[in-house]
Amino acid sequence: MSKTVTALFDHYSEATSAVGDLEAIGIDQDDISIIANNAHGQHDANERSGDHTGLGGGTAIGAAVGGAGGLLAGLGLLAIPGLGPIVAAGWLAATAVGAGVGAAAGAAAGGIVDALKNAGHSDDDANFYAEGLRRGGTLVSAKSPESKVAEAEEVLRRHKAVDRETRSAAYRTGGWTRFDPAAPAYSAEEIERERATYGSIADRY
Repeated sequence: MSKTVTALFDHYSEATSAVGDLEAIGIDQDDISIIANNAHGQHDANERSGDHTGLGGGTAIGAAVGGAGGLLAGLGLLAIPGLGPIVAAGWLAATAVGAGVGAAAGAAAGGIVDALKNAGHSDDDANFYAEGLRRGGTLVSAKSPESKVAEAEEVLRRHKAVDRETRSAAYRTGGWTRFDPAAPAYSAEEIERERATYGSIADRY
């Protein structure tokens, strides 16, 4: 049996380092997923995958997800209401946007919460992770064998994963209750202000 371990990171660089270490402890690439906010426009699928889908309302990741050449080489770009532009690869990303194929982009937005819940996360945690992504974060999820769960969780902590309870409490203090796909996406400037609130370093996306 396996258990899904997920973490939110304020910076993409921390998340990708965690992905590398998850692979190093023996978690298969096919069992790892990464979804990152791309409001800053730093990720260019044209440079990462020859087989990708472009940004656009209702566009799913398609063949770019989990493409050959490594998980990160398979990043696909898309835009989703409530999240704005994101890049994603792996099983969770494919599940989350699968409903968006040929459909409205809003359907895909709700799919992120649903995909996290289907992977075993509580409703509260799924909404928190989606909101963290909206606010500029990066999600890493891994299907870990039970024998490696503790080690996988330690990998995520070591790479500065956000403390879920503390950050969720901060969101709620500000009036947040749950992820709303109808809410406006955060701009790059709003994300920088959000990161400054938690002492994040502005230039480490």
